[in-house]
This record gives sequence, C-alpha cells and structure tokens, in this order.
Amino acid sequence: MTSLYRIAAVQMDVQLSQPETNLGSMIAKFETAVAAGAQLTIFPECSLPGYCFDSREEAMPYAETIPGPSCGRLADTCSRLGAFAIMGMLESAADKLFNACVLVGPSGIVASYRKIHLPFLGIDRFTDPGDRPFAVHSAGELRVGMNICYDSAFPESAREMALDGADLIALPTNFPPGAECMAAHVVNTRAMENNVYYACVNRVGTERGFTFIGQSKICDPSGRPLAEAPHTNEEILYADIDVQRARSKRIVRVPEKHIIDRFKDRRPEMYGRINSK
Repeated sequence: MTSLYRIAAVQMDVQLSQPETNLGSMIAKFETAVAAGAQLTIFPECSLPGYCFDSREEAMPYAETIPGPSCGRLADTCSRLGAFAIMGMLESAADKLFNACVLVGPSGIVASYRKIHLPFLGIDRFTDPGDRPFAVHSAGELRVGMNICYDSAFPESAREMALDGADLIALPTNFPPGAECMAAHVVNTRAMENNVYYACVNRVGTERGFTFIGQSKICDPSGRPLAEAPHTNEEILYADIDVQRARSKRIVRVPEKHIIDRFKDRRPEMYGRINSK
C-alpha cells in the first residue's frame, strides 16, 4: 500500500436557496480536482443549500434525506470518477433538521455527520443538535473524521476522532467575519495537538449581509500549512497526505534527548472535570 493520498479543498461561492446551481458547480469543481489527482475532495459547510436562512420554515424545503436525490447525483459522479467527496448540506430526518455533511465514494454513501456544536448564527439558529458520536470512516486507504465549522472551537471534537485513528479531520465551514483567528491559528493547532492532517474548507461570497472570509487551509501533523487560499477568491487547494506520518504519534526530534508523543504522554486521570461539567 502506498502511504500518499491526495486531497482537494474547494473554496467556493454558494448561492442561497439554489441547490441545483450549487451542486452543478460542485460537480464541475470535483471533476477538476480529480483530474489533478485528488482522491478525496472536500466542499464547504452547507455548500448544497446555502447557510443564511432566516427561519426553520424557510430552510426546510432545501433539506434532503440521506440518502436522497443530491447524494445520489454525487454518488453517481463519485462512481464515474472513482473518487470520494464530502459535501455540506441540510439533512431532514423525520421532524428533525440537521446541519450535516456526507462522505460519498465510488460505491455510494460511506457516512454522514450531524453538527454537534451550534452557534447562534445563520441556519444553526434553527437546526437540531447532532445526535451521533464522532466517528472515523474509510475513504479508501485514508481514515477520515468529520467536523463542521463551530465544532473546531471545541478541542474534544478533534481529539475524539484522533484517538479513534483518524489520519485526516475534514472541517467544512462557513467562517464569517469574527472568525479570522480560528482560520489563522486554531486549524493549525488542531492538527498539531492531534498529530493529524486537518483540512479547513471555507466558502467565499456574501449572503444576507455576511461576507464569508475564505482562508481555507490544509495543515500537516506538525501544524504547518501545506496549502492556503486567499480571503475572497474561489480556489482549489491540494495536499498530499502521508498516512503513515499521521499514524506515527511518537516524534523523535533528537534521539534519546527530545521525543514527543502527545498521545502516550496524556494523563486522562487528571482530566476528570472535562467530563463531569
């Protein structure tokens, strides 16, 4: 097995309440990314319906089941291209509405994730909190965990998946003004503290007064940026992931003198208050 795996992060504009237009744009960009060698392509949060809905009732017509029609079209594209994709969407499930993302591959839907931490912003004011634990899934040889946007502000989110063996944490997001430090610093920190690759995939453009800040980024396990996007423009970022590097938690900087292992060196018995409050 080769340890190198190419991913793409698609920073794109999204049109509110126009899922057909957005899906067509995603499929075109997916084709471009796969032509450049990407085995997994990641799109922003709510890249299918848009984000800044003003009520649950307004958003519901643009929510879909998983599986559903848009997932089906994406699955057909994954099958045709022989590659994986992560798409942000709104999921309807019985009487629930979730901010979700779905991992799709050549054989169909692999997994989905429902956003657990909800800010008072955009559609998240009206969605239900995610009701499933964090999990890690296989995209071919790559082990992928999924978070969405505000989840990145809670370090436990990434740590759970890193402990479960994630090589990459994918973060579809809609970072608005005020989140510049998240994009500039927290993404790198989540990668470094968990010794994983971390892909923050933001959008650009304006919806109902919010101009999204871009600054998508892919970081390596040391926290070093491998690729970064500008503030305002659509762009596709690429990075080659060494899965063995993500899985080797023991970092020898100077033999016998400087060794870091942020998993082995943990002291869970001292962290009781995290789980008790």
